[in-house]
Amino acid sequence: MRIHTHILGFPRIGAARELKLALESHWRGELSETALEATGRQLRARHWALQRDAGLDYVTVGDFAFYDQVANHIQLLGCEPPRFSFAPEQSPLSRYFTMARGAETGTHTEHADCGHAHAAGTAALEMTKWFDTNYHYLVPELSPQTRFSLACERLLAEVAEAQALGHQVKAALIGPLTFLWLGKEKTHGFDRLSLLEQLLPVYGALLDRLKQQGVAWVQVDEPILGLDLPTAWRSAFESAYWQLNQVGVNILLATYFSPLEENLSLACRLPMAGLHVDGIRAPHELVSVTDWLPAHKVLSIGIVDGRNIWRTDLDAALAVLQPLAAKRNGQLWLAPSCSLLHVPFSLEAETKLDGEIRTWLAFATEKLAEIAILKGALAGHPDDSALAASRQAIAGRRASARVHRPQVAQRLQALTPTVDRRDSSFPLRQAVQRARFQLPDFPTTTIGSFPQTTAIRAARASYKRGELAIADYEQQMRAEIAHAVGRQEALGLDVLVHGEAERNDMVEYFGEQLDGFIFTRHGWVQSYGSRCVKPPVIYGDVQRPAAMTVAWTVHAQSLTHKPVKGMLTGPVTILQWSFVRDDQPRATTALQIALAIRDEVADLETAGIGIIQIDEPAIREGLPLRRGQWDTYLAWATRAFRIAASVVSDATQIHTHMCYAEFNDILPQIAAMDADVITIETSRSDMELLTGFGQFQYPNEIGPGVYDIHSPRIPSTPDMVALLQKASAVIPPAHLWVNPDCGLKTRGWVETEAALKNMVAAARQMRAAA
Repeated sequence: MRIHTHILGFPRIGAARELKLALESHWRGELSETALEATGRQLRARHWALQRDAGLDYVTVGDFAFYDQVANHIQLLGCEPPRFSFAPEQSPLSRYFTMARGAETGTHTEHADCGHAHAAGTAALEMTKWFDTNYHYLVPELSPQTRFSLACERLLAEVAEAQALGHQVKAALIGPLTFLWLGKEKTHGFDRLSLLEQLLPVYGALLDRLKQQGVAWVQVDEPILGLDLPTAWRSAFESAYWQLNQVGVNILLATYFSPLEENLSLACRLPMAGLHVDGIRAPHELVSVTDWLPAHKVLSIGIVDGRNIWRTDLDAALAVLQPLAAKRNGQLWLAPSCSLLHVPFSLEAETKLDGEIRTWLAFATEKLAEIAILKGALAGHPDDSALAASRQAIAGRRASARVHRPQVAQRLQALTPTVDRRDSSFPLRQAVQRARFQLPDFPTTTIGSFPQTTAIRAARASYKRGELAIADYEQQMRAEIAHAVGRQEALGLDVLVHGEAERNDMVEYFGEQLDGFIFTRHGWVQSYGSRCVKPPVIYGDVQRPAAMTVAWTVHAQSLTHKPVKGMLTGPVTILQWSFVRDDQPRATTALQIALAIRDEVADLETAGIGIIQIDEPAIREGLPLRRGQWDTYLAWATRAFRIAASVVSDATQIHTHMCYAEFNDILPQIAAMDADVITIETSRSDMELLTGFGQFQYPNEIGPGVYDIHSPRIPSTPDMVALLQKASAVIPPAHLWVNPDCGLKTRGWVETEAALKNMVAAARQMRAAA
């Protein structure tokens, strides 16, 4: 059999987060561009060597990025937004980071990332979720004035790097239609698809350059073929790929994350040399793809899960692959379902992970080995010991008594039909809450976290290493909480938070205290830029053994007469931002988590906490990519939130927070969550997201973020007043809150206080003008 192996992409952050550390050092001014580029070269060389040493037939080049692969393409295609007014002498890497992080003007003070806090300047590109993942990309800005050109040599240089190291290269690109789809029109009424005609020649020129460099295959990612595309977009594929195919380089069109459905025959007949499909998200389509795809074209099957960390059932995978290989006369390519960007680097460093559960897992490097094992077995050279180890691990997980807790199943079965309902409608609750809290118009608050200083991180690390006694650790955290409360009082905020000094991550913190979760020490996954998260692994039934946040929140409330919010992460976000067990429906796991959070909400209320925020930033992210599956998902996802929240009385105010997603198409379902207050990210989109809430006549209270905490810019009071005036035009002012667009843990105290001081002043101006 002629089996070839490859991957669609590899984690770029490095085994020890070398890229994160280098980036942040560069942003602080401690590491030069030259040194940062050297780090990139070292990482790429290591990752290509891993692919080669695993026996893959091609190494993938073009998946590396210093911040984001879409931002790479913005530079590659010469469409940097003109609003940045880049100077000719500014280096490409400097421009790249300016697009990602914003540009400063004015005076400078201390900043957590780079030693400075910045006055107002040019805002960063908008950031949103990459399809239904927790990875964020920078959104291309497109207008009638957008022009494309082959403007960056970085990809070509990386191809040359790999070739110089002796590798067989497969270059990887985001396809032209997906690139345009991911962008956003900056001119009302403009159709970004109209840019395709001038974009295709640039892609053609790039493919020709790659061909001249001796690249035999180019992976062109068009994951939008798994979406419900408008007719015009579907129709554009054939002519676009006919034009690109004229270059004469072999194109492997790659789709992932979703079934092709009505686009299946289109994808199979496009003029290209090969097609990659996601055999994990769309296993039911593999036979149809095999039948539809012409015999002369390569079929690449994503048979190893690129989105989750469970070991592949190799016997089951072979049972799928063998008849397909027979149909293809032994010609088949094997790969993970999508880029391995979405899983941790390697299990090798997890020396302290529970031994039994460790055997159930496979990270990126282990998935490379799985691909190689499958290739050998299909080619008639099975690795009997590897296959036996796989069988043992799969059987052990299925039979493990640690996975199922009978009391959890019994509680789910006992739920009543009204368990997800508040006692009264929102208008009645609103009246009771206003009488209780006596807040001014445009009340000010923050989303929850405050700066995680070096001292906080050092104390947590010392405590986890056993070097700091629990009593000393808790005393230090209480002091940090008192510090955060004092600063908020001084700033004049209306509703305070305890600052979350004791929390490492909004999901990890809760998972560490819930049954059914396990944690890695080095299982980092990139979320955006240098931001990495370490998702928990949900391996079994979930329940809450004890209170998780009550003592910290009660301590904060004891320090002030102003209300302090209890801060929780919602069930859907905990689900979405974890690696979830795949042996039961996700809806069942979400319901288990919801009951655990419900218990925490009840305990907070009993302890006298009157405002409780249950963050659900991932609820939009969890939407299936196909609209036909939305209703089912939204029904169980919003019910999970309501179950978590509905245990309280009318006088307790429930908040939720969502960020970096397009909400307008699910506003009825967001309203159905029935939170008393929702805070959302709107600053990067210039309040654009809020328009939908106004048109929908969102019934409850809302806090549109008035400044972008992911940028080092400090917005001025007039900037925020302007945003609040826009908000007041579409939302009743009596329903508006004033807050940043997200938590402040990644920022420094000097810039945080400066921004919040301006924010409080903006709220006061709005009250005075009312």
